[in-house]
Amino acid sequence: MLGGCGAWPAAGQACSGYLVEHEGFVLLVDPGYATLPRLAELVPPEGVDAVLVSHGHPDHCADLHPLLRARVLRDDPAPPLPVHTLPSAVDRVLALDRPGLLDAAYRLEEFAAGDRFAVGPFEVATWPLPHSVPNAGLRLAAGGRTIAYTGDTGPSPNLPELARAADVFLAEASFVDVVPGESATTLSSARQMAETAVDAGVRHLVLTHLLPGTDPSAAAGAARGIFHRELTVARPGTTIDLDDSPGTPVST
Repeated sequence: MLGGCGAWPAAGQACSGYLVEHEGFVLLVDPGYATLPRLAELVPPEGVDAVLVSHGHPDHCADLHPLLRARVLRDDPAPPLPVHTLPSAVDRVLALDRPGLLDAAYRLEEFAAGDRFAVGPFEVATWPLPHSVPNAGLRLAAGGRTIAYTGDTGPSPNLPELARAADVFLAEASFVDVVPGESATTLSSARQMAETAVDAGVRHLVLTHLLPGTDPSAAAGAARGIFHRELTVARPGTTIDLDDSPGTPVST
């Protein structure tokens, strides 16, 4: 995991950003604020094979811009990077530079929430989930393992289907127990996501997108009161290996 902060990166932290690897293919999910320096400690920018973006808020996609710069502003530019995204979700990020500078750095692969498609070895299923901008819940499957990811979401009947029997459920948990009224339809709490994880039969719940100031221990405690299987709070550097065979991990 490259980060797990919601809205903006707290001191020493980064926003949403997850590397998922299988059979040597490196997929970057949601390159949010401050994720590129952490990515570069693990994989050179040219080593990323594709990017998948849940929605267009900058805490989920802003570092796509420096990633593309790092790939193209060099003596030996990297090939165009496939960027899988909802329509128009990353337009403002791509417009940060002068026209044409990044054109050779990426190839947009737009999808609609509800679509299914392949990214390298990963089969990707998507669901529309409620947020203040269009958002897609993402489910990745490879090697008999699954990772489900909410992006940012309020309550939705699609959540249990997204998370059903997932090996890892990467779940937005901006708040601990109660989501304030103005955000109740667009964001979630650790308690809500623990309830979803129980209903869906999730193996490992990972709480992410904690807002700066949200106590990770309190979030974990609220979830553990409901969900009694493996639980992690997303932090930079956390790795989850889902493959029983060495050398082909699926990790976040």
